[in-house]
Amino acid sequence: MADTVVIDAKGHLLGRLASITAKQLLNGKKIAIVRAEQIVVSGSLARNKVKYAQFVKKRHNTNPRRGPFHFRSPARIFWRTVRGMMPHRTERGQQAMARLAMFEGVPAPYDKVKRVVVPEALKAIRMRADRNFCVLGNLSQEFGWNYGPLVERLEAQRKIKEQAFYAEKKAKVALASKAAGAVDLSAVNKVLASNGF
Repeated sequence: MADTVVIDAKGHLLGRLASITAKQLLNGKKIAIVRAEQIVVSGSLARNKVKYAQFVKKRHNTNPRRGPFHFRSPARIFWRTVRGMMPHRTERGQQAMARLAMFEGVPAPYDKVKRVVVPEALKAIRMRADRNFCVLGNLSQEFGWNYGPLVERLEAQRKIKEQAFYAEKKAKVALASKAAGAVDLSAVNKVLASNGF
């Protein structure tokens, strides 16, 4: 867990984040992606619905259970995007994919870990402000992913807990700095100064 890089995917572009993630996985990094439902896809929702509908239509003619499989959840859509950028049929590619973890929302072990962003993949930096875009969670809901409201509810609970934790942490830091300022170190400083400190 300590060597895992946790990326907060909110506001990142799908393809750019996927390509950077794929490269890092092949280099041996362990990566966990959280808040996958907030990933951004360039192009309007209507355009992306048409594109995904064409993809969903592609199936095995005589036995669709053999694939291809069209994932509906945002985490699995992103997982499949990364897999498309991997040599996933080789041992090296399979081991790299095993180092990737994907989640909607921020589940239990990762809510207490420092999360990072990838500046090269951020929509705010990489996309012109007047361009159309859609959010992956909304696209998923159009194709049958029904857990959006549940994820929103769990995220609201997590944010309340995080705010309470942060307020407590700030209070402790303020108390520690106040205590450090109130201590009289004049006697100790004389001894330290005499010893060259």
